[in-house]
Amino acid sequence: MNSQFAEFQPDVEPLGTVTDHVNEFINAVQSSTLIEGLTREETGVLGEYLACFGVPRHSTVLREGDGGDFLAILITGSAVITKRHGDVEKMVATLRPGDMVGEMSMIDGQTRFASCVTTLPSDFAVLTHDKFKALLADHPALGNKLLLALLRTATVRLRHATQTMLPNLTDVGFV
Repeated sequence: MNSQFAEFQPDVEPLGTVTDHVNEFINAVQSSTLIEGLTREETGVLGEYLACFGVPRHSTVLREGDGGDFLAILITGSAVITKRHGDVEKMVATLRPGDMVGEMSMIDGQTRFASCVTTLPSDFAVLTHDKFKALLADHPALGNKLLLALLRTATVRLRHATQTMLPNLTDVGFV
C-alpha cells in the first residue's frame, strides 16, 4: 500500500484499502463516470487495488511540478485544484466526492500539471501506477473499463477547457 501520496503530508493517515470502505467509495463515485458500467463485484475488485488515506484540511495532495505515480479519488471532504500563472496561484476547479485528480501524471509519467489542496478534512482512494498495471494484468476486462473511464474523464475535461478558452482565441480571418 506504499505510495508517494502518504509522503506529502506528515498527518496523512493510512485507512486500509477501498475494500474496507466499499460503501463509502460507491456512494462517493456513483454519480461520476469512474465506475459507470461496473458491477458491485467489479467495484469491490477495483477496491483491492486502491489504498485509502485520511488527509487534514489545507493539505497539499498534489504539488504542481512534482513527480507523481498515482491518481487520487476524493471520497469525502473537499479540495481545490490550483495552477500557477506567473506569480499568482489560480483556482481551476473545486473537487467534490467522486472526483479524480492526478490521472495525467499516473498515466504519462510527466510532472504534476496542477496542485490539489484540501479545503476540509478529506479521504482519498489512491491508485498507483504499479497497482494500475497489476489491475490490467490480473483483471483485463475491469482494467479496460477503468481505462475507458479515464479516457471519458480526459475528453470531458478537454472539451470544457476548449469551451472556456474559445472566447479568447484569435479569429483565423479566412473562414
